[in-house]
Amino acid sequence: MTFAWPWMLLGLGAVPLLAGLYVLVQRRRPKYAARFTNLELLANVVEASPNWRRHLPPALYLLGVAAVVFTLARPHLVTKTPRQEGTVVLVTDVSGSMNATDVAPTRMAAAQEAAHLLVDRLPEGFRVSLISFSSGVNVLVPPTTEKAQVHAAVDRLTPLGGTAMGDALATAVDVVRAALEPASAGASPEGRPAAPGPVRGEGESAPAVIVLLSDGAQTVGRYQPLDAARLAADAGVPVYSVALGTPDGVAVVTDPQGRQRAVRVPPDFETLQAIAEITGGRAFEAPGARELESIYRDLGDRIGYIEERTEVSWATAGLAGVLVLAGGVLGLLWFNRFP
Repeated sequence: MTFAWPWMLLGLGAVPLLAGLYVLVQRRRPKYAARFTNLELLANVVEASPNWRRHLPPALYLLGVAAVVFTLARPHLVTKTPRQEGTVVLVTDVSGSMNATDVAPTRMAAAQEAAHLLVDRLPEGFRVSLISFSSGVNVLVPPTTEKAQVHAAVDRLTPLGGTAMGDALATAVDVVRAALEPASAGASPEGRPAAPGPVRGEGESAPAVIVLLSDGAQTVGRYQPLDAARLAADAGVPVYSVALGTPDGVAVVTDPQGRQRAVRVPPDFETLQAIAEITGGRAFEAPGARELESIYRDLGDRIGYIEERTEVSWATAGLAGVLVLAGGVLGLLWFNRFP
């Protein structure tokens, strides 16, 4: 719950003050009773002590005061509403370094489990695409609402080769363009589809996002990662980047001579962070499988749902009225007085 005027909540301080005043008055009651010197006559006049009942109406009044203060603060409830449609392009690193075991059981296995989680959390109307990259780039699943196809492709991911991060990101932008602007024809001089303008205007929510997961620095490829990030920014497509692994991660790779050797494979968080900043997305670090799953779970909610704030002052105002009315009715029934 949030409040439009949270400073009004300072008025809640009046509630304990009123409660303290009530307790003070109750403690003075025996002194007033002692002035009635004929105690035998007093016992005959008062048939029974109201015990706990006499405290209930004042308690309801105090709760009513608190409800009035909440009403003045204008409370809002935050609810999540599923988006009707959207496109998410999962760009996943499958280079040889994804065999590293610093993320249990391996970086690749952790990435696959997290991808399954993200796909399942997206609303049914969303289209999902899967792109893998190592030394080259493969569009394994074009944008589709058939989640089973994406799950099957995720299960087939196998780590091998280098890291062409820039090419993968540029390809993801092409996939978004093709999905959201199928009528745009022609190609750029570099052979890329022509893009007359961004798919998102300033201030609008993105109809498509790219989730880029990588565990190392670029080693091959035509496009540099930041150049590809500018392509995404020009298209109005935010990139949520995830750096998987720890600085001390080690993977066993095969060199050009066919020999296996262990090499350190730290994630390149600085580049991934720069990509997110250029495109208006957000960068994350995932040193373990649990952190990666938490990130993908958060991304599923962030991408697939809209937070809506609804003012509920009417409810707290109604509650205040009910509490005061209940206190008054009980006071009239039990003690013939209001309040």
